[in-house]
Amino acid sequence: MIIRIEAESDIPIYTQLTNQIIEGIARGEIVYGDSLPSVRAFAADLGVNMHTVNKSYHELEKKGIIKIVPKSGAIISPTEQLSEERKQQIINELKPVIAEALVIGMSKLEMQDLVSAVLKEMKER
Repeated sequence: MIIRIEAESDIPIYTQLTNQIIEGIARGEIVYGDSLPSVRAFAADLGVNMHTVNKSYHELEKKGIIKIVPKSGAIISPTEQLSEERKQQIINELKPVIAEALVIGMSKLEMQDLVSAVLKEMKER
């Protein structure tokens, strides 16, 4: 899995890292039971501060995507059944994006096509 950090982006580096790890899992590049590199090694590979990687790992742990095991590292957690609470959380995260798309003039069909294209991209890599 290739991680690309854009230092000039408005998106914090730990968020970029978190999002790219999630995308790697969605694409099947990383699977349940795989270990992520140690915080120190990952930070060195990416050329970022160890606290940045640590914050990303804790975000992933909070989302239930990885489990941090002392002395073993960060391990990709098995997929859990989608709870109503988590589903609502995802809806709440999507609402601002959908609202923005509507405000800038995107049609329902264009949004559906966009979502289909993103899903296809995730599954084909």
